[in-house]
Amino acid sequence: MSARPGPGPLTGLRVLDLATLFAGPLAATLLGDFGAEVVKVEHPAKPDPSRGHGPSKDGIGLWWKLLGRNKRTITLDLSKPGGRATLLRLAAQADVIIENFRPGTLEKWDLGWEELSAANPRLVLARVTAFGQFGPYAHRPGFGTLAEAMSGFAAITGEPDTPPVLPPFGLADSIAGLTTAYAVMTALRARETSGLGQVVDMAIIEPILTVLGPQPLWYDQLGHVQPRTGNRSANNAPRNTYRTADGSWVAVSTSAQSIAERVMRLVGRPDLIDEPWFATGADRALHTDVLDEAVGAWIARRDRAEVLEAFEKAEAAVAPIQDVADVMEDAQYEALDTITTVADPELGPLRMQNVLFRLSSTPGAVRWAGRPHGADTDAVLTELGLSGNEITALRSEGAL
Repeated sequence: MSARPGPGPLTGLRVLDLATLFAGPLAATLLGDFGAEVVKVEHPAKPDPSRGHGPSKDGIGLWWKLLGRNKRTITLDLSKPGGRATLLRLAAQADVIIENFRPGTLEKWDLGWEELSAANPRLVLARVTAFGQFGPYAHRPGFGTLAEAMSGFAAITGEPDTPPVLPPFGLADSIAGLTTAYAVMTALRARETSGLGQVVDMAIIEPILTVLGPQPLWYDQLGHVQPRTGNRSANNAPRNTYRTADGSWVAVSTSAQSIAERVMRLVGRPDLIDEPWFATGADRALHTDVLDEAVGAWIARRDRAEVLEAFEKAEAAVAPIQDVADVMEDAQYEALDTITTVADPELGPLRMQNVLFRLSSTPGAVRWAGRPHGADTDAVLTELGLSGNEITALRSEGAL
């Protein structure tokens, strides 16, 4: 079971998660994993749509159990006067607000940066949108899929003679979520010097460009546009997926020259090492067909277990192509507790991804999985200082 250690390194940090779906809420999850007190604020009648995304069990969305972990959940309609007033009271005691409304929405409710910073000058407001807070696209609706398309990711993904490929999961959103958590911590560090909070403007179309590497630089200096190459690389070879005799697949990488040489000796083609073109990864990539034939033919005659054992003995880089069922049983993931077990009062034991990294002295932890919609509303508002009558009045107004 996931451990419940002492206070995490972010204990005492108060975060209001006003965002929906993935990038903004994921950033809040990452902060909560290391001890931040995260309060998830949802509309009373329109919960975060992630509660209904993907498969469910007993009517309970499983994605939410992951994305909503380590968060207390309350309901609040920010468009109502009582909802606005309550949020300002929460903001006065918070360190961070994360939101992903379309630009101008908070301002429409008189909850923009001017009002929020007046309530709490030390507040950090992270604004996560598809295109950012300004520019010609700022007011367009957008999702991570558009970032994967616009950034160049889809253009280079897939086989050369097939259409561009979008990822079957929230890649751009996840990258933006990681980046937002980093941006928030950067702003909080700046606050230690200035004493003042600030706005984080996170456009989902931007962080994915960073992980795509030097493509803009290549184009700027050389006019080079990276083509789709499937599993092959323009920087090294052999680098591909190969089918084994038992119908499984493995991936081989030879980014280092020494590894490339070990692979060719292993597959019985040491003669290729003496070719002039074998000396660099880029030149090897120009002879991918020859190298793929040598490696692929050797692997095709052996079962996966034999291939993996031989590569390990040769100290060559290989990995099985695993689906999620394989991941759940993988010995290395098991050793790292990458997939940990969390007790949940609704569904019982749940296995999910653990916190992102291990800290030797102040580790994070999954303290609980995503809670029901509005489960902590009364408790959080009571702690804020609202009386029972005030909470009842807010409910009568429709603000809760």
